[in-house]
Amino acid sequence: MAQGTNSISLPVRIGICAPSTPLPREAADRVLALAALTHPQAELIFDPQCFLEEGHFAGSDRQRTDSFVALANDPSLDAIWFARGGYGAARIAEAAVEQLDGSAKSKIYLGYSDAGNLLGALYRAGFDRVAHGPMASDIGRTSGDRAVRRALDWIVHEKSDALEPGLERGRKYAAFNVMTLTMMTGTRLIPDLRDHILIIEEISEYLYGLDRAMFHLCSNLAEHGLNGIRLGNVSDIPENDRPFGEDPEAITRRWCQSNDIAYLGRSEIGHDVENRIVPFGLLKP
Repeated sequence: MAQGTNSISLPVRIGICAPSTPLPREAADRVLALAALTHPQAELIFDPQCFLEEGHFAGSDRQRTDSFVALANDPSLDAIWFARGGYGAARIAEAAVEQLDGSAKSKIYLGYSDAGNLLGALYRAGFDRVAHGPMASDIGRTSGDRAVRRALDWIVHEKSDALEPGLERGRKYAAFNVMTLTMMTGTRLIPDLRDHILIIEEISEYLYGLDRAMFHLCSNLAEHGLNGIRLGNVSDIPENDRPFGEDPEAITRRWCQSNDIAYLGRSEIGHDVENRIVPFGLLKP
């Protein structure tokens, strides 16, 4: 993946789908208005599936699969931007990626949180333009326009200042939400993370839940040849009926140490407007 240059011919056409939960139409309208002002060379195409509702999900499993596959296989589109997280991508990721053709290989794919299921499945299948970063739904956060601008800076221009600032050229990276990656571990969605620096983040989990997840995650990844783990933001931690006794960094350090995984410090990713871009794979010069 070429960093810092835009190898895509303008205008840049971006397909947006919701593999998990629905996006409010008002959020899409705000994203479109912002993009028109800040990135006029970008054409954003919100698939109508983004606004469907079927129980928890943005439409049925079939509708969400069909939307993603149609956009990914559309040769007129340059990128796929995931609209929102929540839950649902794990139910469709494997079947969806199996239906992708050659047109899908050249696209940028951007999202985070539950979209990590699709990012992992794509990366496992050899897609090399996959990145963890802000989604359209981030427009709803306070100062959310900053996150949306950063995402568009990456998709449209591949601006290096949109990247997580601690990334080093010549090293391999992957980034996930802790609970998403924990549930992927041992399944056909998890990619080969050998020689990668894994960057993780979390939101709205009790500290004992984070500890439980890190036990499972580090125990399973100990033999995968990671080059280390970095910890992003762990936010909106619920208050338990008693103090846990460790903060998120202490939890991460302890499970890394007990599994002989290098702990490499903090990172600027997370469920907030400061969420920076982490391309999967080798960060090239």
